Amino acid sequence: MAARTGKEYLERLAASRPTVHIEGETVNGAIQDHPAFRNVVRTYAELYDLQHSAEHKDVLTYTSPTSGEPVATSFLTPTTPDDLTKRRQAYKVWADHSNGMLGRTGDYMNSSLMALASAADWFAQANPAFGENIRRYYEKVREEDLLCTHTLIPPQVNRSVDGTQQAGGKLAARIVKEDDNGIVVHGARMLATIAPFADEMLVLPSTVLRATPEDRPYSYAFAVPNDTPGLRYIARESLDHDRARHDHPLASRFEESDCVVVFDNVHVPYERCFALGDPDLCNGFYTRTSSVVHMTHQVVTRTTAKTEYILGLVSLLTEAIGIEQFTHVQEDIAEIISTLEMLRAFLRAAEADATLNEYGVLTPAFAPLNAARNLYPKLYQRFPQILRKLGASGLMATPTELDVTGPAAADIEAYLQSATLTGPERVKLFRLVWDTCISAFASRQALYEYYFFGDPVRMAGAYVKSYDREPHKAKVRAFLERS
Repeated sequence: MAARTGKEYLERLAASRPTVHIEGETVNGAIQDHPAFRNVVRTYAELYDLQHSAEHKDVLTYTSPTSGEPVATSFLTPTTPDDLTKRRQAYKVWADHSNGMLGRTGDYMNSSLMALASAADWFAQANPAFGENIRRYYEKVREEDLLCTHTLIPPQVNRSVDGTQQAGGKLAARIVKEDDNGIVVHGARMLATIAPFADEMLVLPSTVLRATPEDRPYSYAFAVPNDTPGLRYIARESLDHDRARHDHPLASRFEESDCVVVFDNVHVPYERCFALGDPDLCNGFYTRTSSVVHMTHQVVTRTTAKTEYILGLVSLLTEAIGIEQFTHVQEDIAEIISTLEMLRAFLRAAEADATLNEYGVLTPAFAPLNAARNLYPKLYQRFPQILRKLGASGLMATPTELDVTGPAAADIEAYLQSATLTGPERVKLFRLVWDTCISAFASRQALYEYYFFGDPVRMAGAYVKSYDREPHKAKVRAFLERS
């Protein structure tokens, strides 16, 4: 099977029956028919259709080394600079389609799986079967073009103790039994974005684990189909209120669901396990395989697309209401431009300084990507602030599409026009600004970006510890000793 079309994605989803609880009900029937998911599911189908469009298919696909069929570029194992460039271009096509608002498109986990499978020998050091399992699973996802999501962290109950120790160790998902055919997992995990309409769930190592017997039941990596018996998703309320796209232009297209994952004695066959009972292996899962680097390459490409969107939106806003001549407005625009050019520079540097890792995979330099992933969670918080400030009171009373075409149409045409737009055009633009900076959807985006890679404070601590400052200290010591 080659790269999927949107129709093929929807057909597979229709045949799946994951257990999803949302707003007091358990979803019955196909997920793509439920009001909370049907609009974003259509958007994901559009992404798959792009793989077959005349404009994008050459960038979004490459020839499978096993089947000879076209498969998604995000599975491509890069060995040349051109491969890295093509991967980034493919990320960008999908990111542009959502203005960077979709954080869990398939290329994110596909990039991780590519790196993990390339490092199969690293998994095999614990058990030769694990190396073969991860390689075989990657090929399955690639050839079937499956949409994967993942879950990482334990429930947030008592932050004063490790996740594995909360409630006496009885809450976080853990291995409670092993048999001849696999493991049994019980407990909960968060936070699984897009889980209700994904094909597969990757359950990957969480925070740093101690090499103690008590941590062994929490040391694992495996994958399960989304409708595996005993697997349940508790979805938050939808931010897509099933309104016209005019009124909720982002939420009606890009509202990814976030879920708590409950494992009720879920059986996982051994052939779907990649690490078991080995804290040291789990602690090196992302760094030793270069997985985190390739995932971050995708993320920085997406946030570049998102920043381009913000710059375009702010520019249309300032033109519409005639405020771009003010220096404080120019200062705000310059801040967005600077962020955009910084992200572009990080990507360029990461690709220019790419090197082959120990498994022969051309891997972007992590230093610039790591800088970007530490900076952007905080930089993005400024964008909604800038939009709110520049839109000001104009964002407080934005009529709906029914108003634009209803009894108030003449008043909207007369009193809500702008320097460059008619009344209806201005309303449409301001609805988009509103959905980017004020709505519930906008608030979720800001929170999502802030915690995308984890707690920014802990990330900063890890960043400092991992950064080699000795050469810089040596320079200062040499200066102090200069006669």
